[in-house]
Amino acid sequence: MMIIRSLLFNALFLTWTFVVSLLSMPLLLGRGRWVRFTAMIWSGGIVLLARMVIGLRYEVRGRENLPPGPCIIASKHQSAWETFAYHVLLPEPVYVLKRELFFIPMAGWLMWKAGMIGIDRKKGLQALKILIRGAGEALALDKQIVIFPEGTRTAPGTSRPYQPGVAMLYQNLDADVVPVALNSGLFWGRRSFMKKPGVIVVEFLPPLPRGMSKRDFMATLSQRIEDASTRLLEEAEGTAPAPNGKAT
Repeated sequence: MMIIRSLLFNALFLTWTFVVSLLSMPLLLGRGRWVRFTAMIWSGGIVLLARMVIGLRYEVRGRENLPPGPCIIASKHQSAWETFAYHVLLPEPVYVLKRELFFIPMAGWLMWKAGMIGIDRKKGLQALKILIRGAGEALALDKQIVIFPEGTRTAPGTSRPYQPGVAMLYQNLDADVVPVALNSGLFWGRRSFMKKPGVIVVEFLPPLPRGMSKRDFMATLSQRIEDASTRLLEEAEGTAPAPNGKAT
């Protein structure tokens, strides 16, 4: 049954993405905010499909840790789920992503038009300058920057070295950095066709203190995200108590 549900969901996911992208093409001639609104509709549709077809819901914890207005979201990255879910969870997210994604027909063009920040990792310092400039412009417009510090998806219970981009944002921009832990990889594997029913937990942690050195910031950020993500993993596996929460 799970294979059938996963097959149906993946087919509907691709169909929904194609239809929304195709219908959104005229928006490339308009304003970016129209495309961002479309992204919210697209993401909401995927979340709804996941709940109805797979039985996959989500729960958000720590919303009180989100500052009003602009901020930097430094998120754990375990699956494709969080690459669209922040369009549902945040007012106006701007993702930091690989510049190559802009070259994907239709969907990539819409990412560019929506104001996502594309980074060419091969350009080193120049890429970091582009990141800071783009993030600064987005924060000035009261948006939320979403960055995945590890730079790629990791399986639950594992981690990769955190990349310097998030530290550059912390040191150069006047904005709170909010760490985010999650357990999405338990249900939506990073390279898996199968999708599993359950509850993805996204936990916004308290913003990091201002004024830390780069070394202390990176150590604190990674420890908080990894510790909280491990706790969510243990909770899902039944080895840690679960707090009261409401799934959506």
